[in-house]
Amino acid sequence: MKSTERINNNQLDLELSAENPQTQKLKQWSFWAVFSSTFITIFLAEMGDKTQLVTLLMSAESQSPWIVFLGAAIALVTTSLLGVLVGYWLSKKLTPKTLDISVATLLLVITAWLVSDIVN
Repeated sequence: MKSTERINNNQLDLELSAENPQTQKLKQWSFWAVFSSTFITIFLAEMGDKTQLVTLLMSAESQSPWIVFLGAAIALVTTSLLGVLVGYWLSKKLTPKTLDISVATLLLVITAWLVSDIVN
């Protein structure tokens, strides 16, 4: 029985370690799916955002559009990096459901705070 068990384990190891073309294609598709959905979501979310309006005004006032672009680009990359690192860290500490509920609650609190600021 032990030798049969060992053979089955070796076969399983070989099957798990071998990468077939479908697995490689799935990994490649996953990269592009994640990349494109992230790009489109962030691009659309930032259109007309206060950051874009501020950079528009700063560029017009300073008459130095490339310096404003460089400063804004570095700031956006830095804040994105911070978001990615914190999100990755939180994904290791919390379950996806807890993370979703926490983010939804945080967004509701921010929305209530902004609405109360407008009303008052």
